[in-house]
Amino acid sequence: MSIIKAIFLGLIQGVSEFLPISSSGHLSIFQNLFSLEYAADDHLLFDVMLHVGTLAAVFVFYWKDIRAMARDTVSFVTGAGAEGDEAGRFKPTVRLLFLILVATLPLVLVLPFHSAVERLSNNTYFIAFALIVTGVLLYISGKLVEGRRNEKTASVLDALAVGAAQAVAVIPGLSRSGTTITVGLSRGFRREFAVRFSFLMSIPAILGSALVTLIKAIAQGGIVWANVPAYIIGMIVAGVVGYFALVLLKKLILSGDVFAKFAYYCWGVGVLTLILSLFLG
Repeated sequence: MSIIKAIFLGLIQGVSEFLPISSSGHLSIFQNLFSLEYAADDHLLFDVMLHVGTLAAVFVFYWKDIRAMARDTVSFVTGAGAEGDEAGRFKPTVRLLFLILVATLPLVLVLPFHSAVERLSNNTYFIAFALIVTGVLLYISGKLVEGRRNEKTASVLDALAVGAAQAVAVIPGLSRSGTTITVGLSRGFRREFAVRFSFLMSIPAILGSALVTLIKAIAQGGIVWANVPAYIIGMIVAGVVGYFALVLLKKLILSGDVFAKFAYYCWGVGVLTLILSLFLG
């Protein structure tokens, strides 16, 4: 793999992983319609490293939340108290971690269908349809009235609903962030919390996906060490671009119709993909 190709794919991953436009859909389009291979067996390690790059972006961007959840959970488990609070107090940060773990459970149900989902990545007609559906979801989310629920008031059922949305969004072309944030808003989440919860719950999801792909790469011997320098560069690009995509999304989220604007983009890309599939597929 050339360094230029690695940089380009890292750029696509970083932008589309966090903005609600489907990273899997965009990568599939470039892979299948423009012969820009990256997910072949000899590039599975690159797939893992791209995910590691975007995962690092989440950790940096939400480091204060992650550190607080880890610190207060340890305090809760040990009963030691934290910063003058009563020992064993169930703080909002601990509750947030619990809700994230609950929301991750539905992903277990899609594991048996992992191979079938992967095959969908080669069907650009399906990708186009999924992008159009993503646009519909984003348009709906832009019209939803903001609720008041946050980590203090969201229920287990709320977490399961958002987690189920994340499980469905493993389908290539469906935006994970767009789908989960839309469902969160429909459950009465505050907009800021819907975004924060979506990306914090992406941590175990991305880790799990990267682990599955890494195991597959090792089992198939699909690691070409000569490509590793290009992979590292792609990973860094994905991480840096992903971080700024998160910064941009946080600034935009205060606008209630921001997702509706992304909807038009997804519709446009979906229709364009259908047209290109007819001529290039």
